[in-house]
Amino acid sequence: MTASGAQGAPVPGTPAGGAPGRVSFETDPGRYRHWRMTVEPPVAWLVLDVQEDGGLGEGYELKLNSYDLGVDIELRDAVQRLRFEHPEVRAVVLTSGKDRVFCAGANIPMLAAATHPAKVNFCKFTNETRNDIEDAARHSGQAYLAALNGTASGGGYELALACEHIMLVDDRSSVVSLPELPLLAVLPGTGGLTRVTDKRHVRRDLADWFATRAEGVGGQRAVAWRLVDELAPRSRWAQAVADRAAALAARSARPAGAAGCALPRLAKDRSGDAIGYRHVRARLDHGAGVAEITVRGPDAGPPADLAAVHAQGAGLWPLAMTRELDDLILDLRTNEPELGTWVLRTDGDPRRVLAWDRLLAGHCGDWLVNEIVHYLKRTLKRLDVTSRSLIALIEPGSCFAGSLLELALAADRSYMLAGTWPGESRGERAAGPAVVAVGEMNLGPLPAGNGLTRLACRFHGDPDGLAAAEKQAGELLAAPDAERLGLVTFAPDDIDWDDEVRIAIEERSSFSPDALTGLEANLRLPGPETMETKIFGRLSAWQNWIFTRPNASGPHGALRRYGTGQRARFDRARA
Repeated sequence: MTASGAQGAPVPGTPAGGAPGRVSFETDPGRYRHWRMTVEPPVAWLVLDVQEDGGLGEGYELKLNSYDLGVDIELRDAVQRLRFEHPEVRAVVLTSGKDRVFCAGANIPMLAAATHPAKVNFCKFTNETRNDIEDAARHSGQAYLAALNGTASGGGYELALACEHIMLVDDRSSVVSLPELPLLAVLPGTGGLTRVTDKRHVRRDLADWFATRAEGVGGQRAVAWRLVDELAPRSRWAQAVADRAAALAARSARPAGAAGCALPRLAKDRSGDAIGYRHVRARLDHGAGVAEITVRGPDAGPPADLAAVHAQGAGLWPLAMTRELDDLILDLRTNEPELGTWVLRTDGDPRRVLAWDRLLAGHCGDWLVNEIVHYLKRTLKRLDVTSRSLIALIEPGSCFAGSLLELALAADRSYMLAGTWPGESRGERAAGPAVVAVGEMNLGPLPAGNGLTRLACRFHGDPDGLAAAEKQAGELLAAPDAERLGLVTFAPDDIDWDDEVRIAIEERSSFSPDALTGLEANLRLPGPETMETKIFGRLSAWQNWIFTRPNASGPHGALRRYGTGQRARFDRARA
């Protein structure tokens, strides 16, 4: 048995060289303040016991297991570590360390005082963390059980909704509720309404009644309405939860005897104008509002066999690169909101990238390889829903191939140099013409949130174009062929390159950020809608509209007056 979670440990804070107040998304179980993780194979327990004075910001207390970003940073870390470090875990129990309360949801004073971008980024991150829980159940064989030993309100119930099975203590007082509309004049921010209808199949008239009653629903009615799966009295609660966890674990195919892959702290160098890791780096131009991100390809070819893969562990290029890229996305998204344009570059040998992709595709049945592929998938999805303009620059020496081609396919626009630089050199080293390559990772393992590959998103409604691009899998394609196939947007030569790129970046930076966010969110995920795309699409609409309306955030709005004893004053005109 292992247990983690130290009271009094520092919260995720400022990285070395960082500025005060900058949020870090790196933590580990030894530094948790709000969660305790206990592993008793094949079950792990995540116990929420929020330290009231442990908020990331000032001016609020995290009472009744309410949470802020810091609480969710720890949860995201725990979910990730259970997948990589504990292959022996087949079921995870989420429960509360406090008596008669599971979680009161997002902390209201924190939300009321937060800036609008902070509110939206907070909701986006918590959405992604709940999606990670569902992804672990679907693709890692780790079923999540929400053991509600007390009332779950708002975001607390939304956390339960992300789990595969929900148990509620039957004590005549504990309920589940989504009280945001009646109490705060907003809506559930982390997928609550969508999961109630689309995942738990609650009838929409019952869902309407439920979401307008602050007091919530408990007992047999909660089961009958499918808001929870089962009840258990307090007298036999512990045994009922243990039995259900064991039953969920018995369905899993996770390897019982495998050794986990430890996730050490990232080697990160952070200053005001640069962020550097081993495989990823970013240059921050605050004057222009641009972050230039470069992802380095592998320095060498892949290991020869699975034994070597497991021996390298977190040092494996695809895992190390993905961890760094994921951390960079979160850092920039949270700490650099005015860097509205991200320029994406790669550097390396495209053949090596394709070789690593073949290794992953050839061993997808291995638990660690499976985790690496799904982590890369989740990181690319995080990029898709990030409200930044993405421009990919494909230049000599780049390696936009296979899994790294996904970066260019995720971009809003891509530019590929036709030919070489004058004298065949620019920057650090000479290189031949730029190439791109479709690989195995572009054909299914890394779907976007709509369930389609990014190639299929690119050629939505054009099956012939998609087939032509897929037919070229494995080929190194120069700019004329890449442009002809529709894999890049433009392919200027060296004479026009600098002006074309400069105009594109300056133009992007001159537009309204709000309008760009709406444009990008509308265009990035065409085709079918899924529960995931609904959640993020509605988040953009709900939170960017309702959170700015006076009925919620104005001086007389419900968020401002919550807890004061004063009634909110509403503008009654429907928009």
